[in-house]
Amino acid sequence: MALPIETDSIESVDEAARGFYQQTEDGKYRLDLDGYEDPKGLKSALEKERQAARDAAKQLKDFQKRYDGIDPDEAKQLMTVFETNEEAKLIAQGKTDDVIQRRMEKQRKEFEKQLEAANQKAQLEAEKARKFEQRVLDSHIMAAASKAGIHQHAIDDALLRARSMFRLNDDGNAVQFDDDGHVVLGKDGKTPFSPNEWLEGMKESAPHWFPAGNSGGGGGGNSNNGRQKTITRSQFESMPSYERSAVLKGGVILTD
Repeated sequence: MALPIETDSIESVDEAARGFYQQTEDGKYRLDLDGYEDPKGLKSALEKERQAARDAAKQLKDFQKRYDGIDPDEAKQLMTVFETNEEAKLIAQGKTDDVIQRRMEKQRKEFEKQLEAANQKAQLEAEKARKFEQRVLDSHIMAAASKAGIHQHAIDDALLRARSMFRLNDDGNAVQFDDDGHVVLGKDGKTPFSPNEWLEGMKESAPHWFPAGNSGGGGGGNSNNGRQKTITRSQFESMPSYERSAVLKGGVILTD
């Protein structure tokens, strides 16, 4: 049975799982999952970081366009305004081209300095947005894992696989995209394929991720009302060693 992420009464939770809950300041009980954050609470922060990254990229593009070549007005000013006595002396000697070249070189260095700063800012904002997206995506996956009733020891494996399958759409929801960048639809043909639907299917292909079915009455995997999960020996032998250990600890039965 899937465990609720949050409940008003600890009595509503199976006794064997109560130790996984912590009481919050408002008197409720929340499932203690490492790495889980509420996706709803992160969406607004994610959008702010995305907007900051877009603004930084636009600022960089406008900056590059502005300095694409020398502004004619600036060139005329270079010929009539001199910052130092040294430049005035060069003009008196008829070396106007040298003065113009010095001023243009100074502007070029200032432009490169500002361009580098703009590039660094754009990269920083993009990295911050990427980290926020990863946090939101992980939270969606963790919530789906809790809803599906996945084993604690299998969460890291599920999280690793899901990260390679799902990305966030513009609304901050975890969905799957095909090679052409189109959203993959779920079984109903209308809504996007989600971590919830994926984990439901994994109950068949990866039964060792889930507890063996039982009535939850403390009798372990021998309950008459439950149904133990099975896995073929060939499937078991093809798993990594850490997954084999998880299978055996979960009470899954090997079949030939």
